[in-house]
Amino acid sequence: MADSAHDTSEVREKVVFDDNGVSQQLFGPGDRNLKTLRSALGVRINRRGNEVSVIGAREQVELATSLLGQLYALVRRGRLLDTEDLIRAARAMQSDARVNVGGIFSDTVLAGASGTITPKGAAQKRYVDAIRQNDIVFGIGPAGTGKTYLAMAMAVAALQRRDVKRIILARPAVEAGEKLGFLPGDLVEKVNPYLRPLYDALNDMMDVERVQLLIDRGQIEVAPLAFMRGRTLNASFVILDEAQNATGEQMLMFLTRLGFDSKAVVTGDITQSDLPSNARSGLAEALEVLGGVSGITFCTFDEADVVRHPLVMKIIRAYERHGRKREALTAAGPSSAGVRREADPDLGARADEGSDADESDETTP
Repeated sequence: MADSAHDTSEVREKVVFDDNGVSQQLFGPGDRNLKTLRSALGVRINRRGNEVSVIGAREQVELATSLLGQLYALVRRGRLLDTEDLIRAARAMQSDARVNVGGIFSDTVLAGASGTITPKGAAQKRYVDAIRQNDIVFGIGPAGTGKTYLAMAMAVAALQRRDVKRIILARPAVEAGEKLGFLPGDLVEKVNPYLRPLYDALNDMMDVERVQLLIDRGQIEVAPLAFMRGRTLNASFVILDEAQNATGEQMLMFLTRLGFDSKAVVTGDITQSDLPSNARSGLAEALEVLGGVSGITFCTFDEADVVRHPLVMKIIRAYERHGRKREALTAAGPSSAGVRREADPDLGARADEGSDADESDETTP
């Protein structure tokens, strides 16, 4: 029940937890977890024993108390929460107050070699569910949002369940500012460095020896996108990573390789294409062409969904602001750069003489 706080614009909500042991795990050493939630949700949280008081704006207090209840239920079921989990849970609640946090964090995608892989937010949960329910899914958004990693975890889980017979991981052989022709070796040796992130993710999910055995058997294939031409991929889980670097023709070629009992996930960031300036990204084109096709789902991520170091989100936002400024300058034309605009001293006089000057015609300093 809410009590009035000192400030009439605030409310106070009390939450009492019935299990002291579970509540202490929820609160964290020195109430560390409560401090994290306080900062993430913008409320004041006071604790006395197993009783917590949440003070702040009504909407934020309701979010905080709902989240505390859901987190308590998770901890009671044996889930250990770290700082990243708490921050992501808070963000999920802020984006949708009705979100089931327990449903997100209790969804096990894969029990990998380095631990259990689960969605880390509402966007990732929607993405995982979309892959389960559709044969073709596009994951579009900035780096660090888990698009490829989760898709690969879903693929490994499907292979382990024998839902598919093989996993195929592909990337366009387009270089971020480098030239393949100057690198030593044949084509496979040239493109291997660009496929390395996919191998790294696989080794995170399975023992290295197991990965190599499956590769030798042909049950896992990591290859450049060009190697997909002319093939029909039956009973396969196919992932196209860095799809923003595929041309429209390559994207069509890839999507039409899909055979029976197969699933495809296409991931990329439309804003980070390494294609020549006169070539349009096949990922951007697919978003326009396939948006209304039944059975194909597009899942989008933004900087709030980044699961890397917190600075990564700030970096992405800073570059986006910088990009918007450059676009605005470009749209204004070269003459606008370095030009100082001054008010016309005669404008007021003309207006006084009876002309109605529209605001859009005024020039401000």
